[in-house]
Amino acid sequence: MPLTTVETPTETDGASLSHGLKQRHLSMIALGGVIGAGLFVGSGAGIAAAGPSIVIAYALSGLLVMLVMRMLGEMSAAYPSSGSFSSHAERAIGPWAGFTAGWAFWVLLCTAVGLEGIGAAQIVHGWLPGTPEWAWVALFMVVFCGTNLAAVKNFGEFEFWFAALKVGAITLFLVLGVLALAGVLPGTESPGGSHLTELLPNGGEGLVIGLLASVFAYGGLETVTIAAAESQDPVRGVARAVRTAMWRIAVFYVGSMAVIVALVPWDSPEVVENGPYVAALDRLGIPGAGQLMNVVVLVALLSAMNANIYGASRIGYSLVERGQGPKWLGRVSGGVPRVAVLASSVFGFLCVLLSYWRPDDVFAWLLNMIGAVILVVWIFIAVSQLRLRRRLERETPERLAVRMWAFPWLTWVALAGMAAVFVLMAREPDTRVQLYSTGAMTLVLAAAGYAWQRARERR
Repeated sequence: MPLTTVETPTETDGASLSHGLKQRHLSMIALGGVIGAGLFVGSGAGIAAAGPSIVIAYALSGLLVMLVMRMLGEMSAAYPSSGSFSSHAERAIGPWAGFTAGWAFWVLLCTAVGLEGIGAAQIVHGWLPGTPEWAWVALFMVVFCGTNLAAVKNFGEFEFWFAALKVGAITLFLVLGVLALAGVLPGTESPGGSHLTELLPNGGEGLVIGLLASVFAYGGLETVTIAAAESQDPVRGVARAVRTAMWRIAVFYVGSMAVIVALVPWDSPEVVENGPYVAALDRLGIPGAGQLMNVVVLVALLSAMNANIYGASRIGYSLVERGQGPKWLGRVSGGVPRVAVLASSVFGFLCVLLSYWRPDDVFAWLLNMIGAVILVVWIFIAVSQLRLRRRLERETPERLAVRMWAFPWLTWVALAGMAAVFVLMAREPDTRVQLYSTGAMTLVLAAAGYAWQRARERR
């Protein structure tokens, strides 16, 4: 099927990027993008710490994410760009802000590609113990680097089917869980509310740990606003994705957490050892359900790898287009920024070596490295929206296809929520290192961005 190209470039993008993503691609990326690897992989530790209050934790962090997505959707519908929040920050705050937000997110995505590759390799290694993990990381990197080097519609097709499988699996999980809780699933006795008698088994401290775990499980929702710039109708695609974010978060995240803690005792060792979804399905006594869920987790990790290589390459390309990176990184052929794709895949290939040299601690080391970058990005989004909204209302109100609720009050509420998460991270020993690592990287990037801005002004 031939690509559909658009002669008029989107805001801040060169005309060389193709517009090969169809509305069905964008809709499914938005729907499946909310079902990230963090939901399947990271939620077990949150449940073990917070108990049944993990539902409250996911609801609170979900509200924060909905506000962030609404703000980002307002700006992305008004100014479609593959640079997304980075280009919005440059427009609203200054070039140094776009530089900082863009390169910080690029580092986050490139590192996440390696993390997800290692996680996927561990699953396959569990099925095939005789095979080395590093070889699987290498195979996954070659496949998804190759996919992203080809036409953008290939990325769209991969994500369409990945997302369809994830949505189908988690929907089936929710249906089976609700039937079991209602006592109408054959061969299963409903536990009723017996597992929910103690809301805060570990007190407020457990809720805090669960809240921090849930915040970072939502990372990756921003990809749809990056992808929208290469779709045939960016404004409509962003508007639809943002308007449906509320029910997607409520159903897939909050809903599945409620089903899990109702079906399985929160302190069951299987929740952490096997993962909460596998533990819940094993409790239902469905033959092979646990291994089937492992396949879904593998798909979620591979989907995240694919999406993060795509997002990193487009953010890198946008930064170069705006003069904030080396020109060679912005070379485009066949409608694809292939040099940016290769550069964004380098760290993933480096993880092949890391998983060979340091298989036991590389995962934790990489996690500490990217720490709280997503919160830094969200702060730039909120501050940019505060500044751009007034300008849009004054100069081009017709661009406001999506509007932030109760502006500016809810934007300030979101900023206060982000500040509270930073404070909570500083209190917890396990997250303090991540916070300091992210803070140091952000300061370095901000100083470099400011120096670059001043040099350009002098020229």
